[in-house]
Amino acid sequence: MDKQHISLEDLAKLKSQRELIRLFKSNGSASSDRIDKRLEYELELERLQVALGVMHRWVQFNAQRVAIIFEGRDAAGKGGTIRRFTEHLNPRAMRVVALPKPTEKEKGQWYFQRYVNHLPNPGEIVFFDRSWYNRAVVEPVNGFCTREEYKRFMRQVPEFEQMLLDSGIILIKFWFSISKSEQRKRFASRKVNPLKQWKLSSLDHRAQELWEDYSRYKERMFKNTDSDQSPWIIVQANNKKIARLQSIRYVLNTVPYRADAETFEIDPDIIARYAGA
Repeated sequence: MDKQHISLEDLAKLKSQRELIRLFKSNGSASSDRIDKRLEYELELERLQVALGVMHRWVQFNAQRVAIIFEGRDAAGKGGTIRRFTEHLNPRAMRVVALPKPTEKEKGQWYFQRYVNHLPNPGEIVFFDRSWYNRAVVEPVNGFCTREEYKRFMRQVPEFEQMLLDSGIILIKFWFSISKSEQRKRFASRKVNPLKQWKLSSLDHRAQELWEDYSRYKERMFKNTDSDQSPWIIVQANNKKIARLQSIRYVLNTVPYRADAETFEIDPDIIARYAGA
């Protein structure tokens, strides 16, 4: 196809990166495999986001409550995936919860108390960018809780989640898994990108050094808190785009929003329930 001239007027009409890719593709300006794959990703993401909108309306109209937990190592792609979930949902019926470190008052409360305050109301989806599972991995690895506090949490969390399920909350627990080398590469990218430097924290600087400690506590968490009623779903996230698509598909397959809803194909090499060591 011959390349067609792209005018400033054409560019001014664009509203998203997705539309820009479509424009370049449609006029023959871009035919590389990289552009083809990016367009394929954007079109599939759009299709899934349309389905998410249908699902969200079902949640609203039927007063359902959905809580989706995103856990994983630093730089695993949790925040970017949440953005793809939420960017076209009704903001009045969904929330993203990313709590800062607890205040002195909160430190004196029952551990789960501040999370209970953010659970979904009827007709609402809540996305937890990290959750109560901070106490299962991040806190003990970094010395932010005592041994007794950790052991108490591990005893209580299965009962806590069973209470959520008994109350009718649909609970989905994701763990985004990346390799040590991929984490190192993403940290390096953040350091040189002024738009992402806010993501770097003191914990990030120690994440590589404490890799094995994180692994040990992560496995202990899986073994003690995975159940048929509340399973851990492991997402292989070295490829961010594939991880995003697959996690959205999993949610669409899990939330029973329509009896005749399409079943979306899941790649078992990318997303699967925790199966033990």
